[in-house]
Amino acid sequence: MPAPEVSDYDLAIAGGGINGTGIARDAAGRGLKVLLVEKDDLASHTSSGSTKLIHGGLRYLEYYEFRLVSEALAEREILLRAAPHIIAPLQFVLPHEPHLRPAWMIRAGLFLYDHLGGRKTLPSSIGVHLGRSKWGAGLKAKFDKGFVYSDAKVDDARLVVVNALAAREQGAEIRTRTRLVGARRDRGLWRVTLGRSAGATEEVRARALVNAAGPWVKQVLDEVSAAPAKAAVRHVKGSHIVVPRVHPEDHAYILQNSDNRIVFVIPYESDFSLIGTTDIPVDDFEAPVISRGEIDYLCEIANAYLARPIGAGEVVWTYSGVRPLYDDGTADPSAVTRDYVLKLDTGEGSQAPLLSVFGGKITTYRRLAESALSELKPFFPQMKGDWTRAEPLPGGDMPRGGLVAFERDLAGRYPALPVALRAALVRRHGTRTPRILGEAKMAGDLGTFFGHTLYAAEIDYLVAHEWARSADDVLWRRTKCGLHLTVGQRNAVAAYLREQYGHE
Repeated sequence: MPAPEVSDYDLAIAGGGINGTGIARDAAGRGLKVLLVEKDDLASHTSSGSTKLIHGGLRYLEYYEFRLVSEALAEREILLRAAPHIIAPLQFVLPHEPHLRPAWMIRAGLFLYDHLGGRKTLPSSIGVHLGRSKWGAGLKAKFDKGFVYSDAKVDDARLVVVNALAAREQGAEIRTRTRLVGARRDRGLWRVTLGRSAGATEEVRARALVNAAGPWVKQVLDEVSAAPAKAAVRHVKGSHIVVPRVHPEDHAYILQNSDNRIVFVIPYESDFSLIGTTDIPVDDFEAPVISRGEIDYLCEIANAYLARPIGAGEVVWTYSGVRPLYDDGTADPSAVTRDYVLKLDTGEGSQAPLLSVFGGKITTYRRLAESALSELKPFFPQMKGDWTRAEPLPGGDMPRGGLVAFERDLAGRYPALPVALRAALVRRHGTRTPRILGEAKMAGDLGTFFGHTLYAAEIDYLVAHEWARSADDVLWRRTKCGLHLTVGQRNAVAAYLREQYGHE
């Protein structure tokens, strides 16, 4: 069989969420010429709508998902090393409710959780008395016994962005606000039609196509396949609420409910608590929003445990994401597997493969990327092997002594800058913080101050280097400053982007 003509790209990827950017990073580092397109902004859908945890998924043990939990726990260790600026250890307290799960079952589950993934850096689980320790902070006095275990928290949208940065630095081309309009096989290649928001289209060629479109994976698959795909997707909406901080300690809570679901209460952005998530089957996944019923549901579960009740009127922010779960036939949305499923379609020949990604967890995105490249290896025999396991993500290459040592060095270099500003920038950009601060001696050197820890210098950096265009890109995905700013301050950010860059 003659070799296909030279293509514009080895690999074209549709979808700028965590799976798409993770695959792009891995593939580019193996020597493939990669193009990634995202119809909106990076992480603008499911990948910024998570519970913002890097975790094994303790509750998945009840569904016997041992392989998934083991893999996720192993990845937790890898990601803590790769991106310590945006991923940090977090301890969880599980108040004991004997009528929901007996103590022996919880102890057995935590024993497995401690040992399945080869835990190295995080503390092991323990039993605690809540009423006589910090672990019961904010809880009703009736909760006396509990369990503490460890996982990690993550800035999910920034994890996507740093993977996109890493992919670009390995040679990948990242195009946001670019839609995959169509694709067809032609003489052993994919001819992919791309559309920009202004309406212009272009055609590129690729030797392989990856469909990492998240909730739109089935739609893309049906559009580019010769026959309707057999694989199905379960769209499950998960919603979260953010309220003023419910307790002063650093730990999170994992709360059990009589419907067998659990809800997390997580310290968030210093002043707030993040509460979620729900599991609601949906058909409309274009622009998910929380319902009043979901708000009431989350408040009701939290109030069964919290000493000071919260109400819908205290909610300062909500967000929802739709999980594109592989339809395994399970009736209960909470029981549908969170494992990823990869479907490879080679058409009628052995060239121009199409790889579609179903499901997955943000925690296991790196392993998913490795699995995806393993599926594509036969089509790229010269492709290099696995490499991401020990490689830090952009901003995560900390000096000896880790994050604390880097922050100390930064304080020596920029002593006149506010401590809160330095800390916030480090937790967004890690070792790349000096690229924003430059030669600044004081905060005024960073340009217009928009509120909280956001200055024009950072916005300029986000536009120049991180694909930011809109106020939402800046305020809710590249940073979480939107949570701390007034409406007027947020409008000022939008005006700055419009005046300086012509962006709406």
